[in-house]
Amino acid sequence: MAGVRRNEGVNLDVIPIWVLGLGTIAIVLLAIEAGFRYGEASRRDSSEEKESPLSAISAALLGLVAFMLAFTFSAVAQRYDERRAIVRNEANAIGTAFLRSDFLPEAERAEAAQLFREYTDIRITTAVSRDIAKLPQVLADSDRIQRRLWDLAKAQVRREPNSPILALYISALNEMFDLQSTRMAVAIYTRIPGGIWTVLVALVVLGMFGVGYQTAVSRSRRSRAAPILAVGFSIVIALIASLDRPQSGFITISQQPMIDARAFMGENPTANAVRSPSGK
Repeated sequence: MAGVRRNEGVNLDVIPIWVLGLGTIAIVLLAIEAGFRYGEASRRDSSEEKESPLSAISAALLGLVAFMLAFTFSAVAQRYDERRAIVRNEANAIGTAFLRSDFLPEAERAEAAQLFREYTDIRITTAVSRDIAKLPQVLADSDRIQRRLWDLAKAQVRREPNSPILALYISALNEMFDLQSTRMAVAIYTRIPGGIWTVLVALVVLGMFGVGYQTAVSRSRRSRAAPILAVGFSIVIALIASLDRPQSGFITISQQPMIDARAFMGENPTANAVRSPSGK
């Protein structure tokens, strides 16, 4: 894992959450205004447009928008729960492997214990900093530690090839290694596909256009509640984007299980990580 690739999603990470929220407000208001002006032009050209079918069409469009928002939010909320569970599972796996490293001879045991401490420190500090730019170096350091832990275990297995106790230790190492890949897949590589973002934005624009069009055809004035509607959509879109971003500081995942595991290992756990138990 030499780099970070996100082929499954659209990269909105460069856009701050507050900019995304303001942009959504602008899009909603512009779509309503465009629909209103088009409705006024249509009403002047023809008086045959009826409000009843327009109400049904507008309601159908808004229903589609609500469905897409609910679908997208459900997907990111489920992934948020998965990320939270992975932090807990990885902390348990590291703690179990750390305890079972006592099965190693004394020299290897001391080195393995220090490697486990370093491995956990890397996870805590990375989660707290939420700096994606450092991820390639974090993965390189993690892989280095994993290879060294595996070499220590492999050397001991060669000395005692039939040891069931060592088999337990190796099983714990395997689980710890696998959970790193799982955490990366869920937190970094699995994102909302760009197609879903495109459809969601398109439906929001069409739905708000329909609202403005219906307002004009029904001979009503521009509603003063339109900004409230725009802010509501903005909040939901910003929330979805924040949940989709692993480095977002708006909604974080507690790293307390990892911090507890590190404290159990002793010897000066990462100071700023203990002060801030939230992160990716």
